[in-house]
Amino acid sequence: MQKTLISYIRVSTAQQGRSGLGLDAQRVAILRFAEAEGFEEIAEYVEIETGKGADALDRRPQLTAALAEAKRHKCPVVVAKLDRLSRDVAFVAGLMAQRVAFIVAELGADADPFMLHLYAALAEKERALISQRTKAALSAAKARGTRLGNPRLADARAIANSRHKAGADEFAARVLPVITEIQKTGAETLRAVADALNKRGVPTARGGRWEAQTVANVLRRSTP
Repeated sequence: MQKTLISYIRVSTAQQGRSGLGLDAQRVAILRFAEAEGFEEIAEYVEIETGKGADALDRRPQLTAALAEAKRHKCPVVVAKLDRLSRDVAFVAGLMAQRVAFIVAELGADADPFMLHLYAALAEKERALISQRTKAALSAAKARGTRLGNPRLADARAIANSRHKAGADEFAARVLPVITEIQKTGAETLRAVADALNKRGVPTARGGRWEAQTVANVLRRSTP
């Protein structure tokens, strides 16, 4: 029997909706997932709305319609990336309570609700850390006398580099225990570790797939 799915695509602004920015990329990701996993898409719902706010679901009628259609056909709703549902843990938890299966194409078909909650929590925490680092960097620049309304290029570059390094160090610290666990199972090469991370659905810091060099970069950052 053919497996079926409902696709849900979302962009955050009307401008993105008019330009098509992001829509085609999401469609391609879902199509590739469907072909690889043997699914047939029976309906597509497109939303142009923000994912923020406690009443986000009320302001997203297309997601509500996708949920109803998925219940009727007893099939999952598939999104390209988790943030197309939401970056908010509470919102994701509320969706899980709808008793409709959600699949995130970039995480794979085996990512269960627990993993979706975990990734949402990590994304929410990372967003908060980025905000904190940005405020701290701007405060430091202001203390040095930098005009924040029109910062010099060197100061702007220093702030960006500082944020990037801090974020990369924090990501390396979070993923290192997973790499260590994989190495203990017998993965002796960087390629073997990268393949294992991809199979587990663990995204890189930029949400992509692991390569040997990506693993090497994390290990290098984790070395005292």
